[in-house]
Amino acid sequence: MSANRSAPRPQDSSLPDAIGAVLREAAATVVMPRFQRLGADEIEEKSPGDLVTSADRDAEAVIARGLIAIRPDARVVGEEACARDPSLLDRLGDGAVWVIDPIDGTGNYAAGRAPFALMAVLIEGGEIVASCILDPVTDRLAAAERGAGAWINGVRLTPPTAMPMLDAMTGIVSSFARPAAIEQQITALARQVGEVAPTRRCAGDEYPLVATGARHFALYWRTLVWDHAPGVLLLREAGGVAARLDGRAYRVGDPSEAMLLAQTPAIWDAVAGAIRG
Repeated sequence: MSANRSAPRPQDSSLPDAIGAVLREAAATVVMPRFQRLGADEIEEKSPGDLVTSADRDAEAVIARGLIAIRPDARVVGEEACARDPSLLDRLGDGAVWVIDPIDGTGNYAAGRAPFALMAVLIEGGEIVASCILDPVTDRLAAAERGAGAWINGVRLTPPTAMPMLDAMTGIVSSFARPAAIEQQITALARQVGEVAPTRRCAGDEYPLVATGARHFALYWRTLVWDHAPGVLLLREAGGVAARLDGRAYRVGDPSEAMLLAQTPAIWDAVAGAIRG
């Protein structure tokens, strides 16, 4: 982990601290008591290959109540609520909005394995303001606030001082929703870097890996707001980059384009160059 251990996060009533407390409550009361104990009638497909469980829905309700108590003026947009009413996504740029992913990595959770995470993010006027990502199995809490920094379990994340060689870099490249037209570039990338690992279908696990340098980069194709906005802020505040392959920064509400994450701008440039050939 690239972290400044001499600068722990102040223990105050900051916004990320309050969000983290809400996620921990949902994890303790709903998510972990049902982990590896779900009945078949508590798991269903909301679309082909996309699972939802009773814990997802109940955790979303618990998290929504807690977040409303923090900012009563903010609307709530939850992943499971959007599955029932996609029009909730139409006004992400209007005012203050809480976006919730009650269990990121539901397929893993339903199968009784890690990783999975609870995530929440505050968006104001289309800008990501604060976010938290909780791994409830290890109790790892990643938190970020715009302009104030990023922390994991109270330890502030800082950029690395050294730039790795391209052939020493390791990354994650998702195959989910990957267009066939880019396969040749992905093959070329894999030949140039040290290792390309598949996604474990849990952005809440993989963003902290890039932010801390456990992985140097990650590449995704479908970037839904609840999956990516919490981690984008964490990565930015840790000194990293989340951008489209043409260099445009990630913006809330655009789910359909490829996105490359990197621990630093220099790593982003090197990996993007390798992809472009």
